[in-house]
This record gives sequence, C-alpha cells and structure tokens, in this order.
Amino acid sequence: MQRRDLLKMIAAATGSAFIGSKVFAYEVLPAVKLSDTDFSKSDVGFLNEIAETIIPRTDTPGAKDANVGHIMAVMVADCYSESERKIFKNGMKTLNTRCKDRFQKDFILLSNTEKTIFLSVLDKESKEHNNKNDDSEPHYFVLMKQLVLFGFFTSEIGATKVLRYVAVPGRYDGEYPYKPGDKAWAT
Repeated sequence: MQRRDLLKMIAAATGSAFIGSKVFAYEVLPAVKLSDTDFSKSDVGFLNEIAETIIPRTDTPGAKDANVGHIMAVMVADCYSESERKIFKNGMKTLNTRCKDRFQKDFILLSNTEKTIFLSVLDKESKEHNNKNDDSEPHYFVLMKQLVLFGFFTSEIGATKVLRYVAVPGRYDGEYPYKPGDKAWAT
C-alpha cells in the first residue's frame, strides 16, 4: 500500500484529513522516547485497548500486537501541535468519563462488545462533528482513530502480517499475479 493510499483510507474512515502533518517531514527529526512524552505506561495500555477495539486480533494480529498505543503516544508528542496534543489528552479523559457515565466502569473494564458499541457511538459523533464544523478543532476520536490506523498499518506487524509486503527496492514486475480477495499491498 502506498502512503498516499493509506492517507486516503484514513481520511475516508475518519471523515477528516490526516492530522499531525509533521509525521511527513522531510528533514530527519530525533526520535522521541516514551519517557520524553506526557504519557505513562498506563496511558499506553489505555490507548492499546482503544486500538485493539478498532483493529482486533482475528486470524491476523491486532493493534495490541503492534503496540499501537506506544506508537500513538510518541506520535502525539512528536507530531502534533500543542493544541492538538491538548485535544488528544483531554479526549482520553473525556472518553473514560463518558464511559463511566454510560456503563459505570472504566473503558478498560468493559467487555469487547461494550467497547465496540461505545466507540461506534464516538465514531458517529466525530463524523457529525466534522460535517458541521469545517474550521473548528477536530473531534478527539478522529485523532485517536487516525493514529490507530496509521500506526498499525505502518508497523512491521501491520505491513507484513496483515498487508502483503515487498521490500523496496525490488525489481519491477508489471504482471505480478493478483487474485480477487488478495490482501492489499504495504508498499
């Protein structure tokens, strides 16, 4: 899958252009360690639960297998503006508070079915928010969902175990066999 195709898929799935454009910077930026972010290990666990609900393990690995929560935390710290980071961090609190209001327990303690139902409500809400508010700040769930999709499909596990992967550079093969139902390409 080409990067452009991935971004189109993320925009289609979230109803919003990809947020955090510094991820595509052409200059080499120093890597950010989790210890250099505002996220704790429990925050990463919380993000992994959200990510696993969006991309669960089936006959292929899920988001937890790729530790997408860690990827999300580092990308927020490294690629988001201060206002986007604030929306994301407040969104984590809001998500859990709303979950407690609805189910009387933390998001992490919900069953998989309850998690899916709850995130489906947030997904619908975020798309309505995007449709009504062209110039406003993004909905926090859009930020989360975009990072889950981007983090998973650009991880080694997502690119090699879920998508078909051919290392680049490789030779050009204009007649590579394709059968209906084949996985999408990672490169």
